[in-house]
Amino acid sequence: MNNLLPLPVLLPLLASGLALALGRKPNAQRLISTTSLLIVLIIEGYLIYLTDQSGPIALSLGAWPSPLGVSVVVDRLSALMLFVSTLVSLTVLVFSIGSELEERRRQTPVSIYHPTFLLLTAGVSAAFIAGDLFNMFVGFEVLLFASYVLLTLGGTAERVRAGITYVIVNLLSSILFLVTIAVIYAATGTVNMAELSVRLAELPPELQLALQLMLLTVFSIKAAVFPLSAWLPDSYPTAPAPVTAVFAGLLTKVGVYAIIRTQTLLFPDSPLEDLLLWAALLTMVIGILGAVAQSDIKRLLSFTLISHIGYMIMGIALATEAGLAGAIFYTAHHITIQTTLFLVTGLIEVRGGSTSLNKLGGLAALSPMLGVLFFIPAMNLAGIPPFSGFIGKIGLLSAGVESGHPLSYPLVISAVLTSLLTLYAVAKVWNRAFWREIPDEVRSDGTSLMVQRRWVRLPQGMVVTAGVLVLIGMGITVIAGPLYGYTDRAAIDILAVEPYLRAVLPAEYR
Repeated sequence: MNNLLPLPVLLPLLASGLALALGRKPNAQRLISTTSLLIVLIIEGYLIYLTDQSGPIALSLGAWPSPLGVSVVVDRLSALMLFVSTLVSLTVLVFSIGSELEERRRQTPVSIYHPTFLLLTAGVSAAFIAGDLFNMFVGFEVLLFASYVLLTLGGTAERVRAGITYVIVNLLSSILFLVTIAVIYAATGTVNMAELSVRLAELPPELQLALQLMLLTVFSIKAAVFPLSAWLPDSYPTAPAPVTAVFAGLLTKVGVYAIIRTQTLLFPDSPLEDLLLWAALLTMVIGILGAVAQSDIKRLLSFTLISHIGYMIMGIALATEAGLAGAIFYTAHHITIQTTLFLVTGLIEVRGGSTSLNKLGGLAALSPMLGVLFFIPAMNLAGIPPFSGFIGKIGLLSAGVESGHPLSYPLVISAVLTSLLTLYAVAKVWNRAFWREIPDEVRSDGTSLMVQRRWVRLPQGMVVTAGVLVLIGMGITVIAGPLYGYTDRAAIDILAVEPYLRAVLPAEYR
């Protein structure tokens, strides 16, 4: 069964090339894209079962033995991330297929969109299964290359301007990543992560600390951890709704995944836990204060995205089984919920003609279904019981209290404050966009924007797809017990390190 491991990367890559060759046949492109992701999703579901039964699974490509060859590795953590990311990607792809034809032609050209989207999913999967730093770098570069194209689809001045910022920041982080890999190889003679977990411990403490700081800086930029998050709110909101949704759901989580590997596999005795705890606290608080100040739904959600990355960093920084299990659970939850909210925001823009809270009003009366689609994931994001957001936050707060770290209590207080301010932020969207009357300033010409759009119909395919993703988010609540048990087992394996090493390295290398 080890031969299944490369398929989450290979199948989307092959489908991307085929979709590009069929650029003049959009229906064939849609069939290829959805079918390939569905097959990958089934494979990843099976990988979850295999890793939960037998632990980490590794494959050395090209019959070269580890650590000499290229290794791909799937454990409970990476299997879960693969499955959730592909599930979300498939849903977003179906949502974009259901969008209006004219909108697709204007903002998301099918001939470019499908191959690039599949390339993005291949890059995300490659980063999750990489067994060495260089191939993790390759996975990052593949997904970033695809994201550059998706971000600037349509070629509007606003998108190109936002794309320039995004490209510059990520190019700089990629250069730093490559330099770090070169330094690590020079110091240890390997980039295989399993072998590095042994060899890095033999280096002088000062060099270990420098290498750890370099890796954390790179991955913190990718994950949008404060103070390296300023690029995100100006980049994501300009893209088409499906692109923004998949960016918000996935790209920062690849950075979070890389931080987990750095802290648990490469530097398990990290002296930087205090630094990460401060970063988690500031990311939560400053991110949510930015969200509260916004009057555009896309920008507001972009700031909540930054803020809730802080919860995941909190769990990682606590360096306990409970903290790491909570971080993994919250990551899976947040991928789904944040993607859902951005897709629903796309529907709000179609129905209301804008995402600005100053121009919206009366949506609850115009489209009750849209109100339901927004309300449920919004309450989940805010952590209202009994949703999975509440369960994940309770797990992280409990881990913080149990850790006994001097910073844990300020962090727990900040986490509770962030949750309350998140509720305030989404309540503001509900009150102004859905509940209140149409604002007077929009009525100035005698016919309000909302009245003009009273007869605009939401594409049924988009509504159904967003509804399915809302149900998936609710499903996480239903299966929260078994899922939390799975993340507990994942955390135990990750912190033990030995199961990962045993899967990847022959005995003489351990």
